[in-house]
Amino acid sequence: MNIEINGINVSCSNGYVSIRNGKVTVDGIEVKVGNTSEVTINGNVNNIDVTGSVEVKGNVTGSIEAGGSVSCGDVKGNVDAGGSVTANNVDGDIDAGGSVHMKRK
Repeated sequence: MNIEINGINVSCSNGYVSIRNGKVTVDGIEVKVGNTSEVTINGNVNNIDVTGSVEVKGNVTGSIEAGGSVSCGDVKGNVDAGGSVTANNVDGDIDAGGSVHMKRK
């Protein structure tokens, strides 16, 4: 599968994205994507673990854990965010420090 993080194309097999301490790893491999304070991911991924905010222009088949806000399509798992959450459908639980907006299908 291919995804795009902040405009950088990344090839991955599992789609596990982690952004911690300014380092971006995809499936355990570090990827240089420039500024990590605002992250936009284009494409579908499995799980996301970020210390800040994240925007996913696609779906998440697993869960999202974010220290900041989350904006995404469908999420099959849970969303745990320190800020607000904007999503289509979330099949799991949502724990948000801010508001929650969902566009249920």
